[in-house]
Amino acid sequence: MPAIIDETDRRILQVLQTDASLSVDDISAAVHLSRNACWRRIKALEQAGVIRARVALVDPAKVGVPLMAMVLIRTNAHDAQWMDKFQKALRSLPEVVGAYRMTGDLDYVLRVRVADVPAYDAFYKRLTARISVSDISASFVMEEIKETTAVPL
Repeated sequence: MPAIIDETDRRILQVLQTDASLSVDDISAAVHLSRNACWRRIKALEQAGVIRARVALVDPAKVGVPLMAMVLIRTNAHDAQWMDKFQKALRSLPEVVGAYRMTGDLDYVLRVRVADVPAYDAFYKRLTARISVSDISASFVMEEIKETTAVPL
């Protein structure tokens, strides 16, 4: 069941999605709420699981992984054992920054961050050594037109 949030909660979430490092004083000023009331609302949003984490967003290029690949996977195996093995393989590969089970023609889409094409090739070999797939292909991102972690409110 989705959490029930009001307009004040939405404003708090918008501020936090922009900059989670702000102090409670700064957040409360931005949403026109007292410091204590703002702090209680933030804590309630965390306890309800609406706020899952507060993280630092790292610039991929500045840490040596500027290339993003969208990896498209089809498989003939859909049993629980294969899916468990697949999920374990993905969790063990730090290059995988997103993994999605899909409807339609594709079974899975992975977002993968690597240094360059040879690094992708090494990733590809490690992945395919761990799991069997019927088809795997990748497209490399040429330009990030929009990338956000903010959820629309």
